[in-house]
Amino acid sequence: MTTSPRKSALYLTRVQLDAELHRCLNCRNSPCMTACPVNCNPQEFIQAALAGRWSDAVKAITRTNPMGQTCGLICPDKFCMQACTRHHVDFAINIPRVQATILDRYREADPCASPVPSSRRIAIIGGGPAGIAAASRLSRHGIRVTLYEARSFLGGALTMIPQERLPRDVIQKDWAFIPHRDLIDLKLQSPVEDPVALCSVYDGVIVATGEPHDIALGIPGESLSISYREYLQEPEKYRTSGAVAVIGGGNVAADCALTARRMGASDVEMFIRRRISDMRISRPEFLALLHEDISLCGMSSPEAISAHGELLGLHVRRNQCVDGQWVPLPNSVIEIPYFSRIIRAIGSRADAKADPVPDNLIYAGDCKTGGSTIVEAIASGLAAADHFLDILS
Repeated sequence: MTTSPRKSALYLTRVQLDAELHRCLNCRNSPCMTACPVNCNPQEFIQAALAGRWSDAVKAITRTNPMGQTCGLICPDKFCMQACTRHHVDFAINIPRVQATILDRYREADPCASPVPSSRRIAIIGGGPAGIAAASRLSRHGIRVTLYEARSFLGGALTMIPQERLPRDVIQKDWAFIPHRDLIDLKLQSPVEDPVALCSVYDGVIVATGEPHDIALGIPGESLSISYREYLQEPEKYRTSGAVAVIGGGNVAADCALTARRMGASDVEMFIRRRISDMRISRPEFLALLHEDISLCGMSSPEAISAHGELLGLHVRRNQCVDGQWVPLPNSVIEIPYFSRIIRAIGSRADAKADPVPDNLIYAGDCKTGGSTIVEAIASGLAAADHFLDILS
């Protein structure tokens, strides 16, 4: 079967996979596992794969990570790869990509003994990584779960990641492989306005709603721009062959910039409040920006947006660092008047937490910790599930 160009770019070839597996030094102290927020053991699944025990490799990955394939495609290189001993010899094993490739190629249904169903019931609000992880952990222990998701599909913020990096069917593949899903009552298109109200109905409530609200720029003319959420959910709607400005310097801003370029924008410029070296993105993402000829404008902040017929003007000021603080540079505002689209991607915020928080309600994922990586959100969801397992046992 012929592999599509997109898929071949996402996963390792058989030769590449074999080469990466044989680079493992089989370290006794497993530094890669220690560095993983969900305590996945790459040493274990790599050694199983080397022995041809692919089903054991799959089990080792999914034991602690219910979204192993999704995670393998988008997990940053600051966890297991940074801790990999090969990092000090030549270069780290691409552990996330090895993980994703194993699950894509060798995952098969593996019937396992069903746990004794409990009379206890837990409600989970939010079908992103934290919510999915919590549901998976609880169902493995026989706890009945009702998973409420406001939209018609699972994934949360993951669904805004460009298809080139994370095809939507991968999230569904991970979900379909979760054991004992008969104990999970999935309610799509079911927003929950008042989580506290569920506390009297369920033994416990886990709120994992992420950060659904965009942070505003607070500048004149902001309504002329679009949010990263609007843009990444429907990039076709905002396709342009003109110039695009992206305000922000994080992962989401990078996704917006790369998407705009791949959708045909003639020029894409990112405006970053701090130095370019302060951008909180991985090395591969940074190199992708350079490869796509994205202009990076560091130490720059928006002051206003204005309309010029069909084009938009972005008024930008320069910043300077004074005693560790970023402050405006006087008389430094200029207008750049030629943008067709201006995208704001400076962050998001969660809904207000309950006050007081009921004893049987707990928060997990980004709505608890702020913006994080997928593996950190999964770890938070697992911890929330363990909290209730300890209480209910």
